[in-house]
Amino acid sequence: MPTRKTPTVRRRRLAADLLALRTGAGLTRDQVNERTGISEGALFKLEKGQTRPQRRTLRTLLDLYGVTDQVRRAEMEAVLKQSDEIGWLQRFEGQLDDSYAALISFEAEAERESVFELAFVPGLLQTPEYARTIIGALMPEAEPEAIEERVEVRMRRQDSKTLVWGILDEGVIRRNVGGSAVMRDQLRHLSSAAGRPGVTLQIVPHSSGAHLGMPGSFLILEFTDPDPAIVYTENAGGGLFLEQDAEVARYRNSFQRLAAQALSPADTLSLMKDAANAA
Repeated sequence: MPTRKTPTVRRRRLAADLLALRTGAGLTRDQVNERTGISEGALFKLEKGQTRPQRRTLRTLLDLYGVTDQVRRAEMEAVLKQSDEIGWLQRFEGQLDDSYAALISFEAEAERESVFELAFVPGLLQTPEYARTIIGALMPEAEPEAIEERVEVRMRRQDSKTLVWGILDEGVIRRNVGGSAVMRDQLRHLSSAAGRPGVTLQIVPHSSGAHLGMPGSFLILEFTDPDPAIVYTENAGGGLFLEQDAEVARYRNSFQRLAAQALSPADTLSLMKDAANAA
């Protein structure tokens, strides 16, 4: 199977710049095709971040769009050079769904991740045994080697320096995943993580009743300027990225409302310690 190229923040930025330059030059994709020979389909994929341009293609487009500033051209070529640098992920791409591989690549470059989880401990905070149990349950036909690869990927994700604010439904810490020993270790790991700089955890207790997170889990990835935030949701059919400003704003609002309804970080820590002792 050929290696897929998952989108990165840098490629996303390059795509947005190319689209802006074309529209700023007042050119349609058909006109670009007539003047350069670059097909409309290929240009569409470049402007959507689905593929990366060759260096000569980038230079051809910059010439056509009238970009004469050598500093600007050098900056865009530097972004192009970096746009497929996913590092360790390349080894696993043939075994991962496109959406999951894309999530990891975005996550590695995010400044902050705000995640609401209805059923699981967030992937960035899972222990190996908890992750192994969850992955095995979701991939019942998978060979042990495939499950171990997924566990390794999940553990490698945790090397990210992304700031994490996690809000969990209380059911996450009450569901006995993997048996008492696995769950107790996971809850202790969560309690330890809650005390680290850059990690904030809250729990929405059962006693709070209905809440905005009940339709399902989601996460919001924030990047440094000028890269806009994105939302990632997932169901049995796969993952979905939402990028429209209105969609991102809606999920941000939901997250803030969930945070207001949830226990404070201090009360959350007490509840997790109690759950660990009871496991």
